[in-house]
Amino acid sequence: MEKFNCKIANQIDLVNYLETLGHEPSKIKNQDYWFLSPFRNENTPSFKVNQKLNLWYDHGLGKGGNVVDFGIEYFRCTVSEFLQLLNGSSISSEASLSHKNENLHSSSQRIADKKKDNLIDKIVIVDVRTLENKFLMTYLHNRSISQEIARYHCKEVDFCLNNRKYTAIGFQNISGGYELRNENFKGSSSPKDITYIDNQAKTVVVFEGFFDYLSYKMMNEKSVNLQTNFLVLNSLSFFNKSLQLMEKHERVDLYLDRDSGGVKCTHEALQRDSTIYIDQSFLYEQKKDLNEWLNQRQQVKQGHSFRRSI
Repeated sequence: MEKFNCKIANQIDLVNYLETLGHEPSKIKNQDYWFLSPFRNENTPSFKVNQKLNLWYDHGLGKGGNVVDFGIEYFRCTVSEFLQLLNGSSISSEASLSHKNENLHSSSQRIADKKKDNLIDKIVIVDVRTLENKFLMTYLHNRSISQEIARYHCKEVDFCLNNRKYTAIGFQNISGGYELRNENFKGSSSPKDITYIDNQAKTVVVFEGFFDYLSYKMMNEKSVNLQTNFLVLNSLSFFNKSLQLMEKHERVDLYLDRDSGGVKCTHEALQRDSTIYIDQSFLYEQKKDLNEWLNQRQQVKQGHSFRRSI
């Protein structure tokens, strides 16, 4: 099977690819397929794919592009990492090319099927247990998170999607749903919600995703006197909804992503009350988030250790 490069990857039918990730169109108008955004939680579809052009645009994010652009935004990875992910998946570089209407249900039939049997394309949690899976441990190691930190804050979760079973790292929210991650998957089970960890403190530290929370724990694992509450949004769409909760604290430390959405929310919070909200993202201003910054720092440390050993 031919390996994926950028040219081949960008010929993957994006509508079909989104379906393999568990995202079905909410409405279809001519060649425009409208989805609830794969990047955040929302009730009104704002993510559009033009199947003829095979291009996407997220109106809430203000970003768009081709398949590779989608992949690096969705998986928060580099171009080479996304291509490596595709090459390790079950997607065929021949069968997935843009033969958009061959061997498929009609668009209207697909939506009708979805409404008829909504359980098929929903994530269903099958089992939750202590983290042990060696592939998940390798994924955590590659993101500079220790097994001890991950086991304390996360679970190993089996779930079903489209009649197939998967295993992922699960991070639970306050409503009982899970954020689910492995090397090839990023999603969440219903209900989607924030994760709030109440340590009865007067300060709260806010993150966009749970890998940033785990990164913070890695950075402060020797700080035994660290007393603060934690808020993991699990989606930037929960930021405004969480303002009241945040403002019950005397201080709110923001570690949001350094993308347009995260910077916008941080800026709005500082304008709202700069005596309470503190922007801590200067720490990783050259990176997209705290985990990427930690990952690079760990790689530099390992490089120094290797040079000393030789």
